[in-house]
Amino acid sequence: MDKAKPFCIPKRWVWEAYKRVKANRGAAGVDDQSVEEFDQDLENNLYKLWNRLSSGSYFPPPVKRVEIGKRGGGKRPLGIPTVSDRIAQAVVKGYLEPELEQHFHPDSYGYRPGKSALDAVGVARERCWRTDWALHLDIQAYFDTISHNLLLRAVKKHTDCPWVLLYIERWLKVPVQLEDGTLEPREKGIAQGSVVSPLLANLFLHYTFDQWMAKYHPYIKFERYADDILCHCASEAQAQWLRRVLERRFAECELKLHPQKTKIVYCKDEDRRGYYPNEKFDFLGYTFRARRSKNRWGKYFVNFSPGLSNDAAKGIRQTIRDWRLGCRVDKRIDDLARMFNPMIRGWITYYGRYYKSALYPTLRYLDQRLERWARAKYKSLRRHRRRSEHWLRRVVRRDRRLFAHWPLLHRAAAGQ
Repeated sequence: MDKAKPFCIPKRWVWEAYKRVKANRGAAGVDDQSVEEFDQDLENNLYKLWNRLSSGSYFPPPVKRVEIGKRGGGKRPLGIPTVSDRIAQAVVKGYLEPELEQHFHPDSYGYRPGKSALDAVGVARERCWRTDWALHLDIQAYFDTISHNLLLRAVKKHTDCPWVLLYIERWLKVPVQLEDGTLEPREKGIAQGSVVSPLLANLFLHYTFDQWMAKYHPYIKFERYADDILCHCASEAQAQWLRRVLERRFAECELKLHPQKTKIVYCKDEDRRGYYPNEKFDFLGYTFRARRSKNRWGKYFVNFSPGLSNDAAKGIRQTIRDWRLGCRVDKRIDDLARMFNPMIRGWITYYGRYYKSALYPTLRYLDQRLERWARAKYKSLRRHRRRSEHWLRRVVRRDRRLFAHWPLLHRAAAGQ
């Protein structure tokens, strides 16, 4: 370590940060440099980055903005830093995250080590069984409206490390480069898509919501995944009151609840009588609503449970269409399985955790696309839909585990 450097940042931290960034890959930033191109002169690139970070002369370049599709339609702005900037942010995150983790609320699940969205869905399911009402909160343009002053105050509660504070402040002020190349200054908000932004966003809501709820309303349970929040209430009156007080609380912290997407929901099941305009909500890709279920004794009943949401199903079907199977007639079906099974397994692992049957129609759609692929590939199947269905069934019987979703859809072929 060079003792002349004003900031004591070990080279090992930069190296560890680089390995995490490389594992996550990601698109190129404003300099159009990919991770592979960065690797071509790796030792020199990492040394220069460490030297600038340690001397205080590191200034982050603008963040490249791209628009990505949202599950429910529309576009979401995503900020893409350069590879070097992602490494620099990973250094700060690696320093700050262990300290913040000691203080974060146990019902905060987003972007945290050892916690997942499925954990939040499972806890929400159990609490919806125990309480009749839920308040689903949607913060309007959360990442784009975070107050820089309030965020820096929150960071300073946990560290006085000068280089951490210096670089976080610089990242907050860095401009955004739009698609036409113009630079847009940023007076509030953080780039959604950068390495350090999820940690900072969690910290902001830790003080805005988590800690405030624990202090003033500890009897109201909630789950929060980033800015997606679900509160459980004993009555409609309590839910309406909580919405009013939270609107004031978020306004104090310069945030606003979305007036249409924030809603009170009646968790209707077999024992809960009456009707309410909202009897379902979407949370982390799952729709919570009344569903027919079977208990351990084989008796059917109705409970309030999560299952694959319509928006998530539409997103999966769009991804399947994007595979353009009809243009892959040069491949064998075994090749297609190897190409797409990792993604299919991911869908089953996540969306098949709760009320797995809600996923079946979407997986059957994938089989339909495979049948269309077969009709395009084999002349004997063209213009014969029923024949292509029989062809696929024969393939399933031959190897039920070829595609990751076949054991779920074709249990009869395994004698189950």
